[in-house]
Amino acid sequence: MASSEFKPLDEKSLIEYIKNTPVLSNQIGNKFDELKIKEVGDGNLNFVYIVDSPDGSFVIKQALPYIRCIGESWPMSKERAYFEARTLKEHGRLCPEHVPEVYHFDHTMCLIGMRYLEPPHIILRKGLIGGFEYPYLAEHISDYMAKTLFYTSLLYLTTTEHKRVVAEFCGNVELCRLTEQVVFSDPYRVSQYNHWTSPFLDHDAEAVRENNDLKLEIAELKSKFCERSQALIHGDLHTGSVMVTSSSTQVIDPEFSFYGPMGFDVGAFIGNLILAYFAQDGHSDSTNDRKSYKKWILKMIEDTWNLFYEKFIALWDKHKDGPGEAYLPEIYNNPELRQLVQRKFMTDLFHDTLGFGAAKMIRRIVGVAHVEDFESINEASKRAECERKALEFAKMLLKNRRKFDSINEVVAAM
Repeated sequence: MASSEFKPLDEKSLIEYIKNTPVLSNQIGNKFDELKIKEVGDGNLNFVYIVDSPDGSFVIKQALPYIRCIGESWPMSKERAYFEARTLKEHGRLCPEHVPEVYHFDHTMCLIGMRYLEPPHIILRKGLIGGFEYPYLAEHISDYMAKTLFYTSLLYLTTTEHKRVVAEFCGNVELCRLTEQVVFSDPYRVSQYNHWTSPFLDHDAEAVRENNDLKLEIAELKSKFCERSQALIHGDLHTGSVMVTSSSTQVIDPEFSFYGPMGFDVGAFIGNLILAYFAQDGHSDSTNDRKSYKKWILKMIEDTWNLFYEKFIALWDKHKDGPGEAYLPEIYNNPELRQLVQRKFMTDLFHDTLGFGAAKMIRRIVGVAHVEDFESINEASKRAECERKALEFAKMLLKNRRKFDSINEVVAAM
């Protein structure tokens, strides 16, 4: 169905939309009598509906022309829906096991119809708050990151193809500018959108704004974020953008996607695991001190990076004679030289990962849009204590990231 003009859908108008869109009505067997529609958009930007019937189900996601959690005072391009659908399809092609299928995209309505991740899938962040272990998490998320980042980079693509898709994704500039503001700018200045656990962290927030060493480091990372078109990154790969069961891991919500630095994705995920680690003391009680669970999170952090490293290098070795133009085979076919190149590439990527991860942690504590890991700790003083530990670690990591040679050293520092 091609709509003539944009209009936000509610539950009633959504039914009419589905009736007029065969690819969606077919998903529910064209039966509307027992149709259930539930709005579940708990994020910051969009409307999200679960459409469920005895014969099938799907999710509808519609972008609004403003930031939902702020309101119409902060306009935002609806075009982000196009880039989200485009990335879901591309990342789904590269890693279909861990990306939900897209059934339908309506450009005018800025609307995506996609697979419903049925229960017991839950948002990973909620699972981490609940203290649940996911035995395949590191295996799955490292697979997703290795494939999506390698195959969209110059390690696999020609420069002609790479430049073409970089140019296309430059269109998602408004979402990139939002990230620039909330991650790399606002925490380091007075901003109306910043907030923190006051009064406990008043001094801590001020210390971030007055720390010149942090500002030097964040400027370098902002420059990389804005200027380095390494791969098609998800752009917002935190633990709220991953849905899990004990055997399934699905990556959702890539509306911030663009061609950017690989470390921004890897860092976002690992940084959010670090936040979850420091939040655990706030969720402990007399029946569960969470100590063994904290060890499990540390293992997930180590395994995620180490597995990602192994898989990324394996893809590189497999395609060493492929079309990628970053390291031409006639120059780098010497195994010893290739290993040197790979080691330097992965060391730089590791330090980017730590820096971007730290930046993402800082913004979640003294910037806008905090994380439920901390927000669900009811006692403010206890919450602030957990947040302060995370903030201090993030500041140290941002300033000293180049001193770390392995993820094991990072975990030891935690």
